[in-house]
Amino acid sequence: MCKVLHMPKSTYYQSHHYTPSRRTLENETLKDQILKIYTESNRRYGAPKIQKILEQSGHKISIKRVQRFMKQLNIHSIVIKKFRPAKANRKVIERKNLLKQDFTTNKINEKWVGDITYIYTLKDGWCYLASVMDLYTRKIIGYSFSKTMDASVAIAALDNAHTLQQPVGSVIFHSDLGVQYTSTDFLNRLKKYKMKSSNSRKGCPYDNACIESFHSILKKEQVNNVQYLDFESAKLDLFIFIESWYNRKRIHGSIGYITPQMKEDLVKRII
Repeated sequence: MCKVLHMPKSTYYQSHHYTPSRRTLENETLKDQILKIYTESNRRYGAPKIQKILEQSGHKISIKRVQRFMKQLNIHSIVIKKFRPAKANRKVIERKNLLKQDFTTNKINEKWVGDITYIYTLKDGWCYLASVMDLYTRKIIGYSFSKTMDASVAIAALDNAHTLQQPVGSVIFHSDLGVQYTSTDFLNRLKKYKMKSSNSRKGCPYDNACIESFHSILKKEQVNNVQYLDFESAKLDLFIFIESWYNRKRIHGSIGYITPQMKEDLVKRII
């Protein structure tokens, strides 16, 4: 055989008794781990988050090495376009902005942010998701899904957040200048809960970037990859994404690459 292949006998016997090196075995193990993390994230995680999870598991590995392995495995995350807010066209009245793009907090239930986004269904047309986020944990603490885009959906999300969190002391609630959040009914609910109302400046969605970013992630990682039949099917899918994935499994860079629920649990443990 060696004569036919023009191969030295030493090369043949060396390849026949080949034992993978320690580095090769390590690479294969890491590839398996990367593929497992990627699959469990439902293709949502890219190299930075995968590298952090591997690091937390005790593996010393650079982002470049993770990127190289992902390329070899022919996998990549669902692309999330950079958040680019739309300009407001309607005439609005400026209101007090207490947040002033200061998204830092010292404790839970200090600053909440809210927003509404559109979700399309085949049978019921456009439906509306109102969400409330705690800026300390980045957890979605309240949300409501509705077929109508009026103040009631924003109030329901706020009610859910208040019931869950039971905040003590005055909370700043920040939103855009949408009619739902500037309505008398919504402002009265804030007053009932002893919360301070804060609104973005006219035409400046960056003032509410954190919750806007969450809705962008929701669209790119889930909603845009699914065709919802009706209101109920969309409602169930949103519940699973928010409660099972976003709050409890998806790590967040701004809170040290842990999940919002882990952040909240750590705070409550200290208290």
